[in-house]
Amino acid sequence: MESVKDRFLRYVKIDTQSEHQVDKIPSTDKQLDLSRLLRDELIAIGAADVQLDPHGYVTATIPANTKKNAPVIGLLAHVDTADAVTGANVKPLLTPNYAGGDIDMGNGYTLSPVSYPALLGHIGEEIICTDGTTLLGADDKAGVAEIMTFAERMLRADAPEHGKIRIGFTPDEEVGRGVDLFDVKAFGADFGYTVDGGTLGEINYECFNAAGAEIHIQGVSAHTGSAKGKMINALLVAMELHDLLPRFENPACTDEYEGFFHLDKLEGCVDHADMTYILRDHDMEKFEQKKVLMQKACAYMNDKYGAGTVSLDLSDTYYNMKSKVPMHIVEAAMQAMEAVGVTPYCAPIRGGTDGSRLSYMGLPCPNLCTGGHNFHGRYEFISTEAMEKVVQILEALVPSFVK
Repeated sequence: MESVKDRFLRYVKIDTQSEHQVDKIPSTDKQLDLSRLLRDELIAIGAADVQLDPHGYVTATIPANTKKNAPVIGLLAHVDTADAVTGANVKPLLTPNYAGGDIDMGNGYTLSPVSYPALLGHIGEEIICTDGTTLLGADDKAGVAEIMTFAERMLRADAPEHGKIRIGFTPDEEVGRGVDLFDVKAFGADFGYTVDGGTLGEINYECFNAAGAEIHIQGVSAHTGSAKGKMINALLVAMELHDLLPRFENPACTDEYEGFFHLDKLEGCVDHADMTYILRDHDMEKFEQKKVLMQKACAYMNDKYGAGTVSLDLSDTYYNMKSKVPMHIVEAAMQAMEAVGVTPYCAPIRGGTDGSRLSYMGLPCPNLCTGGHNFHGRYEFISTEAMEKVVQILEALVPSFVK
């Protein structure tokens, strides 16, 4: 039986980065490399109903081994990784029995508890990071490895009593399209858990309400020697538009339940410019106010520079799942953590997961920790012991629903 560590180390070496603004699912064909591998591994360990559809969704069943009443529980994770730092040619660096202090990652990079004090919570454990040239991909290949390890254990003859378990691996979560084509009805779970969180013990059942804004600015180019009264510099219009938004409502200045406007991309020249924003807030009323403010800012710029100067495409992405998640399944997760010696804590997600959208699609789906830290960057790390603890949490959680 393969360990969760060995699975994880195999999975992170497969490049599965997704891409924004690609009109297909999966957005990158390389995600299918891992999806096909997971399909084959599920078949090899004896899972039932194993399927891989053309869009990269892998589903499978762990049949019930009891005749007692139990709900059908879904466990889900995503195969893609973020595009903030490359995910190609990942070279995991292992530091057994971490004693504190800096970890020399190589290539001029250092993982230090001075910058990342969470390291000190893993003294004596085996730390896994990279050589600094890539992200690690624990978001969410740690979740994938943990679910796969759990699945293999639940298929053993000596597994504890459990009801039917459904497994789901999805593409494109990092680009906000992970469940666009996911068939909740066919999946057939009463509720589920995404294993896609961070620090060991974390449970999420609240998340942001989210929207995306694509803004196009049409400027007027003119020779600088005769530009007076003629030129409309699209880059300057973009800067002016941004200054209409609250200066301190951005990710670098907000925390916990505070929302923000995040300028994610600005590209252009004098003649034209494109801006991409994400808008976030846990509170629905404040979320709607943010969208109205964005609309007013664009309308103001059109009033000032002429109709058609600024065009706005504003669309909702996902909503706070709090109202859709029954608290008894959150409490069950907390009790499972306590049963294996992990202190649970509930935290609002300053983002969203597939679970937030699935909850509105009819599959209540809070989010469980993977045990990782510093996702989406070069200094991402996770410990072997934390991943094993997550597997143990799942082993305690799923059987607890058998009555």
